[in-house]
Amino acid sequence: MKITFYGHACIGIEVSGKNILVDPFITGNPKASHIDINTINADYILVTHAHNDHTLDVEAIAKRTNAVIISNYEIAMHFAKKGLKYHPMNHGGSWDFDFGNVKYVNAVHTSSFADGTYGGNPGGFVIEGEHKNIYIAGDTALTFDMKLIPMRTKLDLAILPIGDNFTMDVDDAIVASDFLDCDKILGYHYDTFGFIEINHEEAKKKFFDAGKDLMLLEIGESIEL
Repeated sequence: MKITFYGHACIGIEVSGKNILVDPFITGNPKASHIDINTINADYILVTHAHNDHTLDVEAIAKRTNAVIISNYEIAMHFAKKGLKYHPMNHGGSWDFDFGNVKYVNAVHTSSFADGTYGGNPGGFVIEGEHKNIYIAGDTALTFDMKLIPMRTKLDLAILPIGDNFTMDVDDAIVASDFLDCDKILGYHYDTFGFIEINHEEAKKKFFDAGKDLMLLEIGESIEL
């Protein structure tokens, strides 16, 4: 399983010969100006919630790649009306896709499209594929619901927001990693704009002092699980 960071909360995942893109917000992110969305492959696009900084490039990429959009019912129907492929889900539900199993789990946040259209309740995803299990939290506060995830799935990686103000901060993310029983964390949703700028070295040290590994990737950088 290969994971690529495309900036903000956008993640690419290569698993079982399939390309998964999560929350594509690239063309609106000046820090990702070197990323060309026309070069990104996508068989599936996972969307955690409807905010513009998670959905901006969904339509353009889905039209070009013919990707299936996986999200909650309201978001799936929003893109279905545009003639795009979709697979609707809701909280607690899971589905076996050709790359692995996906479960849609709770998040504590808000969710609306840029025009104010209702985007359903926000969520995160647990993906099991190639004998590796990852949790993509989406935008969320720290929540006790995270304790439920390791009761069903032993995680190899947790992808957590750490930028504060709109989501958890670094300290809450450390607690979240305890709840998740996962010491390998990929941070995201930080630095894109002023409200969520963080001190990288301080964040890494806090995780290190807690006996955990926080990875902060450069935009376009990848890791292998």
